[in-house]
Amino acid sequence: MSTPHLNLTEGGITGTLLRFTLPMMAGALLQQCYNIADTLIVGQFIGPAALAAVGSAYTLMVFLCSILLGLSLGSSTVFSQQYGRGDLPALRHSTYVAFVLILAITLALNLVAFLALDPILRFLQVPAEVYPLMRDYLWIIFWGILFTFIYNFYAALLRAVGDSVTPLWFLSLSVVLNIGLDLFFIPVLHWGIQGAAAATVIAQGAAALGIALYTHLKRPELRIRRRDLYFDRATLKEITSFSTLTCVQQSVMNLGILLVQGLVNSFGTVVMAAFAAAVKIDSFAYMPVQEFGNAFSTFVAQNFGARKRQRIRRGMRQALLITCLFSLAVSLLIFLFAEPLMLIFVKPDEQEILRIGAHYLRIEGAFYALIGILFLLYGYYRSMRMPGMSVILTVLSLGTRVALAYVLASLPAVGVTGIWWSIPIGWFIADLVGFIYYRISSPRLYRAMATAIGSSQ
Repeated sequence: MSTPHLNLTEGGITGTLLRFTLPMMAGALLQQCYNIADTLIVGQFIGPAALAAVGSAYTLMVFLCSILLGLSLGSSTVFSQQYGRGDLPALRHSTYVAFVLILAITLALNLVAFLALDPILRFLQVPAEVYPLMRDYLWIIFWGILFTFIYNFYAALLRAVGDSVTPLWFLSLSVVLNIGLDLFFIPVLHWGIQGAAAATVIAQGAAALGIALYTHLKRPELRIRRRDLYFDRATLKEITSFSTLTCVQQSVMNLGILLVQGLVNSFGTVVMAAFAAAVKIDSFAYMPVQEFGNAFSTFVAQNFGARKRQRIRRGMRQALLITCLFSLAVSLLIFLFAEPLMLIFVKPDEQEILRIGAHYLRIEGAFYALIGILFLLYGYYRSMRMPGMSVILTVLSLGTRVALAYVLASLPAVGVTGIWWSIPIGWFIADLVGFIYYRISSPRLYRAMATAIGSSQ
């Protein structure tokens, strides 16, 4: 059986990028199905309070998992550069160092999550009728944090070497398992919200163990040897530098979302339920461009390692065009079908929830191109050894969003609508700064690239 992987340093740029990205997009959409399945089935079979609990818990879990995802993404930049220059021994050694480092952080994070569960829920201003449901759900979900790390680490490793198909297969199987267990645990066994959480953890475990076993058995060039099992200062510094800054970026991004979730919760259960359902649709809508940004990051990193500067420049132009065209098409669909999409998660008689959710989607959904461009900028700066710039853009975007949300929501004439408008405004400011810096710094970045590699294309 041949290994499905692409060499991103050769061939037509648009076709190569799309072939590499499409499995990642499908995988990201499927990953959303973990919580989507819980939300859909919980909303239909248990009720609005349970829907609000699962939706608010999802925002918290995204924040926690963003730390692990950021560490894996940062490490994968190093993996891609080493693969691009053909240095497999260095790649295997970096894999070992990164795995041990992120595993230690994962275990510490898991412990903190359990110990701080109640303070976190109080910080999020969870209403009394939602609190016990959300606590029960999260207590079980937290047992799957280790599985989340394992899957994301091996998925990042395989994608770094051009294999975006294998992670999709394991994720597809686990999503089917998750939905099947949801339908068994909730309507049949009547386990309630605990059943939804248990289904998610079991499915995550299946994906994690499957992809780890596949990598060990089917990708011998990535299999860690005895001689790779050591720590050295240079590798640890490189992995830590990229992983920490990417982790900070992902964490800041989702911390801002978490702060906004707390503000949303203060408006009561109806707004919470509307936001919970709308965010699921939102996540599906712009997740493809987020994954395209991650794929573009791998493209840039491999070509960085292969010393192909002009290919990176051409890739940026073509990636921008693809992102804008796709985002505009999705924005139109969301605007036209906001109410029918909300009905996937909300019963027709919940008219106020439907109205608020559709209003949110029409405001934010009109500006998906802005966040698509922002994801490209994140990927570009991360792979050009400028991960600190990605952090700056994230702080600008989220800082603006949080500050504006709290200011505008406090105005009686604006209210919760101010939270919705703060999001695209934050995207726009970060995009503007990112492009200005790109135009100013591009010559210096490419000179630094040539110096770091030792030659130019």
